[in-house]
This record gives sequence, C-alpha cells and structure tokens, in this order.
Amino acid sequence: MENLKNIQPREDFNWEEFEAGGAKVTVSRQEQEAAYDKTLNTIKEKEVVMGTVTAINKREVVINVGYKSEGVVPATEFRYNPDLKVGEEVEVYIENQEDKKGQLVLSHRKARAARSWERVNEALEKDEIVKGYVKCRTKGGMIVDVFGIEAFLPGSQIDVRPIRDYDAFVDKTMEFKIVKINQEYKNVVVSHKILIEAELEQQKKEIIGKLEKGQVLEGVVKNITTYGVFIDLGGVDGLIHITDLSWGRVSHPEEIVQLDQKINVVILDFDEDRKRIALGLKQLMPHPWDALDSELKVGDKVKGRVVVMADYGAFVEIATGVEGLIHVSEMSWTQHLRSAQDFLHVGDEVEAVILTLDRDERKMSLGLKQLKPDPWSDIEVRFPVGSRHNARVRNFTNFGVFVEIEEGVDGLIHISDLSWTKKIKHPSEFTEVGANIEVQVMEIDKENRRLSLGHKQLEENPWDVFETVFTVGSIHEGTVIEVMDKGAVVSLPYGVEGFATPKHMVKEDGSQAVLEEKLSFKVIEFNKDAKRIIVSHSRVFEDEQKAAQREANAERRAEAKAAQKEAASEAAEPSQTVEKATLGDLGELAALKEKLSEN
Repeated sequence: MENLKNIQPREDFNWEEFEAGGAKVTVSRQEQEAAYDKTLNTIKEKEVVMGTVTAINKREVVINVGYKSEGVVPATEFRYNPDLKVGEEVEVYIENQEDKKGQLVLSHRKARAARSWERVNEALEKDEIVKGYVKCRTKGGMIVDVFGIEAFLPGSQIDVRPIRDYDAFVDKTMEFKIVKINQEYKNVVVSHKILIEAELEQQKKEIIGKLEKGQVLEGVVKNITTYGVFIDLGGVDGLIHITDLSWGRVSHPEEIVQLDQKINVVILDFDEDRKRIALGLKQLMPHPWDALDSELKVGDKVKGRVVVMADYGAFVEIATGVEGLIHVSEMSWTQHLRSAQDFLHVGDEVEAVILTLDRDERKMSLGLKQLKPDPWSDIEVRFPVGSRHNARVRNFTNFGVFVEIEEGVDGLIHISDLSWTKKIKHPSEFTEVGANIEVQVMEIDKENRRLSLGHKQLEENPWDVFETVFTVGSIHEGTVIEVMDKGAVVSLPYGVEGFATPKHMVKEDGSQAVLEEKLSFKVIEFNKDAKRIIVSHSRVFEDEQKAAQREANAERRAEAKAAQKEAASEAAEPSQTVEKATLGDLGELAALKEKLSEN
C-alpha cells in the first residue's frame, strides 16, 4: 500500500476518452500485472511476517501485510492483548496466500507459537534466564507460560526445600531456566530450583569456610526422615542423625523436633569437599550418666521401662539416657535356652537388681531372677534323695529326658531309668515334650545344678520275679515284633522282651521266622543285671529231636546188651535144651495164681 501511495497519475492521460472507451492502451496486460506485482511485498507460505492492523471488530481483526489482499485473523487470538488498536504492527503466520474466496489466510497464534519456539530454543542454547507466568497446578508440578508456550515445572524443581503448598506459586511471575526441550512433542521443562542452587552453592562455600567443630549455630528444621533431621543453616544443610537427637532412645525424629522449628545445634564434623555437615542436638545437654545418683551401687533395686528387646536380653531405661541390660540368663533361675521375649516386652515397667555398674564405660547390667530366692540354695531339704515328685518334660536327647520339677530345678532321667522291661531306643517312644511324668530323686549335683532322676524306680524291680519265671530251658510263647540284621526282638509274657539271633529263628521246615509270627521260644540265657533274655525257637524242636534220638539210642543199647547176655548164657550150657514159655502157659499160671489168692 505504501508503494501505491507513491504512484502519481499521468498529467496527459485523457480520462474522457478512457471513459468513452476510446483510450488506447499502449502497455500489455502482462506488463501491467508485472508492474502491479512489483508494488506488492513478496511473501511465502508457512513463514512469519509483520502486518498492520487496519480494522477491528468483535469477531475479526483485519491485517495488511503488503499483499494484494488483506488477511483476517479471529479476534480470539488477541485475547491476551485487549488494548489492541488500529495501526499497530503484529506478527502473523502465512498459512495460505489465497483461499477459496481469494483471501489471504493468516494466524497470529501460530506466529506467536513459532516465534516463541525459536526464543525457547535460543534460551536453552544460550543458558538464559527467562521469565514465566505460573498458570496452574498439575500432576507432579506446575504449568508455566513461557513466551506463550505452556512449559512444565516439576515439583522437585520449584525450590531446594520440599514444597508443601503448591497453590502459593499460582499466578506468580518467576524466573526460570529452560532445562529440557522435546523437539518431537514440543514439550518444554523449566526449573526455578537451578537458579537457587547456583546461588546457594556460592553461599555454601562461604559458610563452610567459616565452620569449626564444636561451633553452635541456629538452624531451621527443613526435612524429617526416619534416620535423621535436615537442618537449614542459612544456605547450607546439615544432618542430625537420629542417634544424636537425644541421649535417650528415639523411635522417630518427630518425637523430638517439628518442621520449620528453630533449634540450636552443634557442629560435630564436616567435609568441605562433599559439603556434608554432621550436627548434634543432644551434645548441647549434659549426659544423663553424669547426673546419675552417686549413691547407686551393685545390689540396689531400680525401676525402669523396657525400651528395646533382643533375643539375648532386654534394655531397661531407668532414667532418660541411662539404660541397663537384663540378659536372658538373668531373667529366670531356669537354665532352659529361651528368648527374652518369653519374659518381657517393650513398654513393660519392671523392677530389677543392679548386677554390675561401670560409670566410666557407662554400662550397667541388671537381673530379674535375683528378686526371687535361688531354688538351689536348699535343694537337699526340698528335694532329698529318694523323694518323689511330678515333673514336666522339657526336651529330649538320645540318652535321656530333661524335665523341670519347678522353675529353675531341672533333672535328667537316663533312658535306662525309664522302664524296667521295655528296650527304649529314644525317649520319644516313651513320652512327649510337655507331658507330666512322675520321678524319683536318685542323686543331687548342687554345683552343676542338676538332679539325676528315675522313673522306673517308682515300681518294684520285676526282674526279681522274672528270674523265677524265665529260667534257662523254660519254653514260652512269643511274638516276633522286630526283625534286624543281627537278629529279632521277641515279645514274651508279662511285657518282657527277648532277643534271638538269626540261627535261632530257623523253623523246623528250614524257613526263617517272620514279623508278627507267634512261635514257641526256649530261654537259653537269662541275665538279671543286664536285663537280657536270649531265646531260641530252633532249640525247641532241636532238643525234642535230640531227646528222641537219645531215647532211641538207649533202647538200641539195651537191646544189644540183652542179646549179648543171652548169647553168653547159651555158650555156657550148650547141651541143655531150654524151652520157652508160651502165651497159653502164661495164662494158666495167671489163673492158678488167682485161685490161690481167693483161697
């Protein structure tokens, strides 16, 4: 349009002739169009150019970019600039040089976006500080308007301190640095924290350079974790470990301090290279052991609260910061291996006796069982040898059963003292843990705090009777109840068990006796002291066979001897004829004898 204003009309142009249609055109149409095009700006699609506002209404803004037609932009794209006036220059984006109506298509919003994207990339490249407007909250952070682009501000990048109120930053204009751009998705990430950290880094160097161990400073509780508290010392952070908060036991730092609380702390240690500062709070208070009653001594009774439990014992706090250990062995007179949790729990109020006290090392050991009399002090009076008692089975070993008569008084029943008759391989065959069992005290070992006990001694020794029943050579019916390589166990009458070797388990038909088979057994050995009976099934029929053989041999010997005697007699009287008596003769003699008897 500016070029059109500079064009002056020709003075010799005959307008009347032109209107009558008689004017002659000396320049061709193409030359005229070329001349006209030279008066217009050269524009390209998809580029940003400057334009002038020529008209404004409620719906549209007309903009002249020096092209043959003006462009129209929706008024909504200028909502951010309600004071827009005719004649102002604005940036527009050439979407299309000519639409269906032959009109230039422009966009101010796209022009701002394209220009903003260039500025954002330039700011990232040059590491510039930019200003942005915090529009609203979103998941995980805030939305910030930077050059008209919505950028994301993560919650972790707002401040060096944890943010508890995000809404406090909405509608504020702040400075940022662009830290990341995703060119594909047109995403921008900004940070305000990075500006603070750069400033704090310089402050830290200055502050750490002035620190000294033992120096007391004032700080603000910045963050609380399960393991300690972070303190802001005015630009640099320090950590109070949970063990340095109080001389007493602390379950969580919140028991001692709260967020934003101002407290005095002492510098315990610091590392200039890593910029780590170790702080202490309890060190500003006197140690509780120094205030402990000077009259307290070994043997005194104290009261306290269980603060920590372990398998080996319990820590009892008798004063703030003063603890004593009750070892599990000092909780009861019993010698069974048990856990401390069987006796005490955290929070229990207890009374105990001081066993050891070391003020220099600040250590103390306590005892609970010392509050009760030692059950072994008068063991001979309460549990004399020969006395009978009811005990509880505590545990087994291969050689016997450990029982408890009362708390702290234990004894052992040897496996051989469980039964007179049964062969017990393991105590679990006879009783079970937790069961009650009657015992008799056989021996007292006061020094080792042990009793030798017996169970079978409660009954008379049946082997005195068995000695008369199971005599060697006697035969009894038995049942095979166990078969082993070395032999078999045979159940005999009266609950007695015998043993037979494999060769004594052979039956008359040559086969071997089997499990659960009932047979006759002959006692071939009886040992009262060893409580051993050796039996044999083979001997039963072997001895019968031998007896029959002996009887037959005796008869043969007798017959041979009679025949020999008769032969000798015949040799002495060879001429005399001997007439043998017949059965008839013998009958007559018997009748004659009967008659004589009657007469």
